Amino acid sequence: MAQAQLFTPLRIRNLELANRIVIAPMCQYSATDGCMNDWHLTHLGGLAQSGAGLLTIEATAVSPEGRITPADLGLYDDATEAAMGRVLEGVRKWSDMPIALQLAHAGRKASCEAPWRGGRQIAPDAAGGWQTVAPSALAFDPETVAPTALDSEGLQRIRDGFAQATRRAARLGIDAVQIHVAHGYLLHTFLSPLSNHRTDAYGGSFENRARFPLEILDIVREAFADKAVSVRISATDWVPGGLTIDETAAFSALAEARGADAINVSTGGLHPGQKIPLSPGYQVPFARAVKGATNIPVVAVGLITEAEHAEAIVATGDADMIGLARGILYDPRWPWHAAAHLGAQIKPAPQYLRCQPARYKSLFVN
Repeated sequence: MAQAQLFTPLRIRNLELANRIVIAPMCQYSATDGCMNDWHLTHLGGLAQSGAGLLTIEATAVSPEGRITPADLGLYDDATEAAMGRVLEGVRKWSDMPIALQLAHAGRKASCEAPWRGGRQIAPDAAGGWQTVAPSALAFDPETVAPTALDSEGLQRIRDGFAQATRRAARLGIDAVQIHVAHGYLLHTFLSPLSNHRTDAYGGSFENRARFPLEILDIVREAFADKAVSVRISATDWVPGGLTIDETAAFSALAEARGADAINVSTGGLHPGQKIPLSPGYQVPFARAVKGATNIPVVAVGLITEAEHAEAIVATGDADMIGLARGILYDPRWPWHAAAHLGAQIKPAPQYLRCQPARYKSLFVN
């Protein structure tokens, strides 16, 4: 049997991945004042035994007001850095899987309840709430309070937040940083004409709308030295008049030229009127378009649940990696099962070697 492409190694700048399976960032809404706790230790510790090539920590805010909910992770002061360091120490003690961190600012989608509490916005004058910010004073929907449009001082605070968070990530030994420019959060709202109505150098033309996200990339790239930096984008808003795939491809090429080492291609999240045609691999065509416009690795995500489908995406060149989110929460051993199905091998922790099924006699390598 030919070697499964999904289980071939890949190098991203200085980072060596054992295979092409990436665990995507997934918010847990379980932090305390931005700090990781034992939930994150057990959650990330379990995923670090999954056999994936890379584990990405959930969206981590660069400032308190950049959190989606009051229970979001942050990396903006000594306390949040120390808490993350404790969890990383525990995970790394038992796993050598590379760990990435997604740095984010929620913008106008901040100050919300956790999803299992309804996910509604918490008003700025309510307990636990705060005033949100965005490129323009446009509310996400009629039920939310309009954000404050960022002025020059506000833009500088955002820049400083990303720079400081990246330096903290470097101190913690994070292997890769991902910049969140997707799902309707702050940097995505600069890029989309639906949410960016500015008339200064940061609004209007595509070049102007791309300016601030690219400035953040420059800042993160400089602060993270020679380590891998990726960008997560929403390739389309799924709303007429929104971001187009041509603009997304152009932005990805600009990001590559500014030092991005990989692009993670998602879609949507910016507008409540989005109409998404959900089906297995529905976002893969967008990853294919970005791959055609760049020369760096591209990650495809979105309802990729079957091993053969994931293998086909990589083997045909639609993308270089596949990202798993809800699917790996449901099946934390998805990479094991995919390797078994495709005739590949996986290296588990030695504590798990004796669980190798009799029908897969060469599945595990020690």
